[in-house]
This record gives sequence, structure tokens and C-alpha cells, in this order.
Amino acid sequence: MTAIALRTLSTRLMALRMLAALAVVSLMLTAPARDALATGPQSVADLAEKLSPAVVNISTSQKVARAPGSRAPVPNLPEGSPFREFFEEFFDNQKKNGRKPRSRNVNSLGSGFVIDPSGIIITNNHVIDGADEIEANFPDGTKLKATIIGRDAKTDLAVLQVNPPEPLPAVPFGDSDKIRVGDWVMAIGNPFGLGGSVTLGIVSARNRNINAGPYDDFIQTDAAINRGNSGGPLFNMDGEVVGINTAIISPSGGSIGIGFSVPSATAQGVISQLREFGETRRGWLGVKIQGVGDDMVESLGLDRARGALVADVTATGPAEKAGIKPGDVITKFDNKPVEQMRDLPRLVAETPVGKDVSVEVMRKGKIEEFSVKLGRLEEGEKIVAKADAKETLSQSAEVLGMKLSPITDEMRAQFKIAEEVKGAVITNVEPDSPAADKRLQPGDIIAEAGERKVASPNDVAKRVGELESEGRSSILLLVLKATRKFDPHFIALRLKKG
Repeated sequence: MTAIALRTLSTRLMALRMLAALAVVSLMLTAPARDALATGPQSVADLAEKLSPAVVNISTSQKVARAPGSRAPVPNLPEGSPFREFFEEFFDNQKKNGRKPRSRNVNSLGSGFVIDPSGIIITNNHVIDGADEIEANFPDGTKLKATIIGRDAKTDLAVLQVNPPEPLPAVPFGDSDKIRVGDWVMAIGNPFGLGGSVTLGIVSARNRNINAGPYDDFIQTDAAINRGNSGGPLFNMDGEVVGINTAIISPSGGSIGIGFSVPSATAQGVISQLREFGETRRGWLGVKIQGVGDDMVESLGLDRARGALVADVTATGPAEKAGIKPGDVITKFDNKPVEQMRDLPRLVAETPVGKDVSVEVMRKGKIEEFSVKLGRLEEGEKIVAKADAKETLSQSAEVLGMKLSPITDEMRAQFKIAEEVKGAVITNVEPDSPAADKRLQPGDIIAEAGERKVASPNDVAKRVGELESEGRSSILLLVLKATRKFDPHFIALRLKKG
């Protein structure tokens, strides 16, 4: 027998053995197991049919006016076409005649779900943000106008109200803390505006931080979530809402198996506050924090990298009043461990305003405990904003007839200053001053003073003082003129005699 014939016979024998083994396995399986292999995974049709009536399409419209001076779109005609010239001339004449620009409607679609038969609907804040009109479209064809009860940009949640003629089908919240990686979940929504759709998948990960907000703690799922699914529910297999579908990672806009949902444990507290107050009322500690790196562990007296390192405390804030200082590492808040920096903002926000809480810190290698009476975040943000404004004003300076200020984001927007431009911006020029003689104006930037680069008004004032004390009669400034597109040129200004 040839070698080829032997190999062929050997291959056939191996195939026969495999078939025999599969037959033995098949005989060992119970009848239900064999049926499962034949029919595939258990159907969720009954569950989807039960839950779908409570999931709605959210349709919004917004009137957007064209910017003054902008031209309406010219029909898509070839360059040089006489008809194109006609349309351009027509629209230009309308502009010259002072006709107001026409507004246009911008429509968007999303999803939502009913949590109260009286007409309370939950969706994402970004679905209804800026909307002039909101409509909830139900699977049975019913359309109801919706109004906003409250919204929260930090968690991207919104609560809507409709007035139905009869009680609506509603779905309950479940406990998202109980779900595990690998558990089956089902998403129902309105992808691409095509109508209700059901997708099934598993929980891929928990506690995801995607830098969408200060309280990121997303559930990651591979249940297909596409455009239009935003605001829709993520159900467990008991038919309870364990998440609100919010974001996806996708280069094309379609699902690639990476979707994120706000956990019900996070959403329920926010929704309760929005329903009761129309706004959130979060706790406020009054600290700026940063993460603890491995290189900091020894110097901070920790056993490992954990906790939230206090970088600064807000003056008159709850933490300062309690005695917490920069350099402290917060390791426990309200008897709950703080393993990572991002744990602390969420724990504080979920704690009632005015509650006295225990805060454990590591200070110079020793554990200390403080009792802190929490403030309200929304009021704390105003305090911080005022403090920042005062700090900015304190950095201003008046020299040689000029009022100088730091280049803030507001200054960049006001004077159209490019991001890469550094120095001190002129905000006012006194008449009959050395600066006025050289025709310096608000918006001009001083980049150098006395042949030294400057980064702030204080740098300019300091350099002027140095040259005056040396008895110099003038100072050379490198100025970026706003009226000349910030082209640099040197100007000499007279100094007071020292």
C-alpha cells in the first residue's frame, strides 16, 4: 500500500473516531440539553413584549436663527454658472435691504422610558438640551407633548412630564449594584429613528470612567446601542431598569459592542431630587483633590496608593472649618473607603446637604478623623467662582497709564487672542499717559518688558519698578497690537525718574 493511501486511511479513521465520540456525548446529554443545543439561547420575546410599551421615542425641535450677515445656502450649481450668480446676487440684495435672517428648525431623536403611570419619563439631558418643543411618541402611536421637570448635566439625566388621558405602562428600577460582569442585559430604544428596537448582550465591565463628567461610574455593555438609543433603559432579566443608556464608543456612529449606561444606583438619587426640587442638591466638601501616585506613597505615610490627596481647600468651606488641610489624604468618607480619587466626589455628592459626616485622613503618617458638616455643591460652586474672580482681579496691575490683566479665557474670547499668545493684556489706557501717547489700546498684549518675557501684569509692574530704581528714563516693550492681528513690534515708554 502506498504512503498516500495510508495517510488517507488514517484520516478516515480519525474522522470516524470523532463522530463516535460526538455520538457518545449526544447520548450522555439529557433531552432538555439536546433541545437547547437545537434551539439556541432562551428567548426573551415575552420579556421584550412586556417592557416595550413603557419605552418611548423622544422627538425634539429647536429653532435656530442664521447668524447675522450669513448667507442662505446657495443651490448646488457649478462655479461660473449664471444661475449661481443670480442666486448669490438675490441673497446679497436681501441682506442689504435689512431683511432679518430666517430661522430653521433642527430636529433630533432619542429614547426614554416611563417610571410613573401618571406620566413621568426619564431620558438623557443631551437628548432634550436646547429644545423648544419635546414630544413623547409611544409604541401604540400615541403622541404627547412633554415638559421638563428638571435636568442635570453632570450625570446627563432629565425628567419629563406628560399628561396622558389614562395611566401609562411603567417600568421599575432595579439595583445596579447587584449586577455582575457577564450578566445578561437588554436594551430597548429607538436607534436611528427607525422605531422601537430590542438588543441583547452582557455586562462587559463596571465602574467605567470615560471622562464624561465628575461622577462617572458607567456600566459597560455589548448590547447594541446606536444613535437614538440615548436615554433608553438597560434592563436586567427580571425586567428592572439597571441603567440609562448614555454613550457609545464608535468611529462610525454605529455599535461596535462598547456602550455605556448610567447605573440605576446613581440615577435614582438624582431623579428623586429633580422630581422634588426641579434641581439637584448635592453635598459639598470644599476641597480640590488629586490622585495618589505610587511615587507618593512613602512620603505620605501610606501603605499603598489609595485615597484622595487634598491639593487645596476653599476658604470658609466645610473642610477648612473642620480643620482639613492641603497635604491630607482622605482615605474614608462617611465610613466608606476612598480607594481612588474619583470615588470621593461621587460619595460627597450622594450625601445629603447639611449632614455631619466623619472624614478620615492620613496626615504626616498618622490617621486623624474630622467631623464635617456638608454644604451644598451648587452654592459652593458660586463661592469658588467668586474667589477665582477676586484672585484674577488681584493679579491686575496699573503701570504707565495702562491697566493690565491676565489673559483669561474671557479675555481671549473678547479680544480674539490666540491660545499660544502669552503675556499681559491691556484693558484700559488713561488719556494723556505715556501709553496713550504711543497709541496703545485695550486688547494689545505686552509680551516683553525691558528685554524680558512677561507672563502676567505683575511681571510688567516688577520690571518697570526695577528700571525706575536704576534711574532709567524709558522701558522697551514688545507689544502685540490687536489692530494689526497681533504682529509684534517694539515701543519705548517714558518712565518716572527714580
